Amino acid sequence: MSRPAGTALGLAALILAAACAPGSGGDSSKPTPRPAGTDVAKAGNVTLTVWDQEVQGGQRKQIEKLNAAFQARYPNVKVKRVSRSFTDLQKTLRLALSGNEPPDVVQANQGHAAMAQFVKGGMLLPLGPYDKAYGWTKRYPKGLLDLNSVTSGGRAIGSGDLYGVSLNGEVVGVYYNKDKLARLGLRPPKTWADLEAGLAAAKGRGEQPLAFGNLEKLPAMQLYGLIQDQTAGKDAVRSLVFGRGGAWTDAPHVQAARTLADWSRKGYFNKDANAVKWDDTPVNFAKGQGVFMVGGNWWAADLRDRLGDKVGFFAPPVTMGGESLPFSITAKSKHPDVAAAYIAFITSPAAMDASVETGNLPALSPPSRRPDGALMTDVASAWTALSRADGITPYLDYATPNFADAFGGPLQELIAGRTTPEEAMKEAQRDYAGFLKK
Repeated sequence: MSRPAGTALGLAALILAAACAPGSGGDSSKPTPRPAGTDVAKAGNVTLTVWDQEVQGGQRKQIEKLNAAFQARYPNVKVKRVSRSFTDLQKTLRLALSGNEPPDVVQANQGHAAMAQFVKGGMLLPLGPYDKAYGWTKRYPKGLLDLNSVTSGGRAIGSGDLYGVSLNGEVVGVYYNKDKLARLGLRPPKTWADLEAGLAAAKGRGEQPLAFGNLEKLPAMQLYGLIQDQTAGKDAVRSLVFGRGGAWTDAPHVQAARTLADWSRKGYFNKDANAVKWDDTPVNFAKGQGVFMVGGNWWAADLRDRLGDKVGFFAPPVTMGGESLPFSITAKSKHPDVAAAYIAFITSPAAMDASVETGNLPALSPPSRRPDGALMTDVASAWTALSRADGITPYLDYATPNFADAFGGPLQELIAGRTTPEEAMKEAQRDYAGFLKK
């Protein structure tokens, strides 16, 4: 997916118009706001420590390119990058933030288990003063801004102050094998009804409809969420995940569980689905298992490399997704103005071009670069349409700190036929209600 790109100096020149610089952020868990500074050069010689999880191919190339461009634009700033895998970052970040010498900028995962807890502990700066200087709320759709927002004291996610800004987008959709569809006499799906008809037709003609691996439980939550978006709609799903109202036992959410159970009963999944690793799913799909596969854009590059033009991507008008881990400013940073300038720089319009150049999916439409190849074009087009229509719903594991297990486990049992849709949703509601009581 990577393309030839300009030098760091060239990229810096493109980003210059979007990056200057702003200050800090209110109650015991919200550091006191101060006016935003806008002159990085006046900060003197600064070492800015940044912790990120951009360790995979295109992500690593992207952040390295942007860091080099930022340092070229501001020669008085040295970026000290500390890269960790997603899992390692989650394990070590809380301890780092609570210390006396935390990083200046970190990627803090959205949801109650991470960002909300950091806000509750007063470990992150609200970005309101900086937003006045850099205009993130003018550039990003509200649905994306909500994902990186937390209310006072970390009590609720999905509203309140903005605590981070993301560079890349994420969207969950349906991959399909074009050759298999052609042999079955089917066209690529354009609507949810097309997908359901395609699943039934594939099964009726002896093909495995869906490649699916659910050993880690989270894949079932994503598949359920995709179905839930169609039965409940975006507003109901957002309200539920963000704790604004509703219950997991409400009829539309139970109906989604019934559909998931029905798909399993009809044999749409491979029989060993609960024993297959998530990361093995695209490998199996590329080898010929399944006509369709549910998954995120993070698998697009690998599938394109394996299947070439034989693979396509479809996303319904409302679907699960969001943004990559946002970049946040730590409350104890000694250089918050420089940190804000850094975040503005790596989320600028030119940075969106850099995202495309390195094979990623930018959160906002890039001003000049376009994706390479049919599959990446499919993914980018789906993301653009969803963003414009405000059609992205949050990942369900944001709902509570333990939801990945509390709901993922019952869904695993549901797929195996060992529980009912109603019981699975009662288990989800039990964990959810207990969390909200706290």
